[in-house]
Amino acid sequence: MILLIDAGNTRVKWGLFAGGAWQDEGALEHGHLDEFATVAAAPVRIDRVFGSNVAGSHVANAIAEALRGRAPAPEWLCSTATCCGVRNAYDTPGQLGTDRWAALIGARALHPAACLVINAGTATTIDILDADGLFRGGVILPGEHLMRRSLARDTAQLPFADGRFTKAPHNTADAIVSGCLNAQAGAVERMFRQIAHAPQALCLLSGGGADALAELLDIPLRRVDNLVLKGLAVAATQPDTP
Repeated sequence: MILLIDAGNTRVKWGLFAGGAWQDEGALEHGHLDEFATVAAAPVRIDRVFGSNVAGSHVANAIAEALRGRAPAPEWLCSTATCCGVRNAYDTPGQLGTDRWAALIGARALHPAACLVINAGTATTIDILDADGLFRGGVILPGEHLMRRSLARDTAQLPFADGRFTKAPHNTADAIVSGCLNAQAGAVERMFRQIAHAPQALCLLSGGGADALAELLDIPLRRVDNLVLKGLAVAATQPDTP
C-alpha cells in the first residue's frame, strides 16, 4: 500500500493506492495534519509514503511527525528534466512546482494526445503538454476566489462578493464574480489556441474551482478529480522517479 500526498497551500489531499486501484482518499486542513496518524492506521500496512509538497517545510515536518512510527518516512517528488514520459522545457526544471509536475505526469498517462493541463485552486495553473510528452510551459494566475479576495482587500468600495455568474451583470456582486470567472475562462481559452490544431487536443481540468470554470469553457475538456494524486500514483510505480 502506498500513501500518496498532495500538500497544497491550504490543505493536504491524500490517497491510499494498491494493486493499481484507489483504496481510500481524503483531505486535511493544515491545522489538522496530526490526523495522518489515523490515516496510517489503515487495515493494510503502508509500505511507502510518496508525495508532492508546495506548502513548505513546516507542512512536510508535520506530516512526517504524524506518521512517525506508523509508516515509512515521506519521500517527496522533485521536478526534473524527464519523468514518466514527460520532458520538462522549463529553463530550470527544478523550479517547476511539483504539483504541476505531478499533474503533467498524470495527464500524460490519461491522454496520449496534446492537452492543456489545468488546476483551478488557490492559484490557477494552465500548462501545455504536447502529444510527444513535451511540457512546453504554462502560466499561473490567481484563482477565482483569490481574485475576489484581492478586490475586497485592495479597493475601498468593493466588498468580498458572493454573487453569481451572469453574461451581463446588473449588480456589483455579480459583476465581480462574473469578471473573475471570465478572466479564468479567457486565460484557458487563449492558452488552448496554441494546441487547438492538434488531433484530439483536450483540456484536462482539475481543482476545487473546476466545476464553475467548466461551465464557461467552449473547448473540448475532461474533468479529472485529484489529477496531482493520479500523477503521483504513476510516478510512485516507476523505479527511477526522482
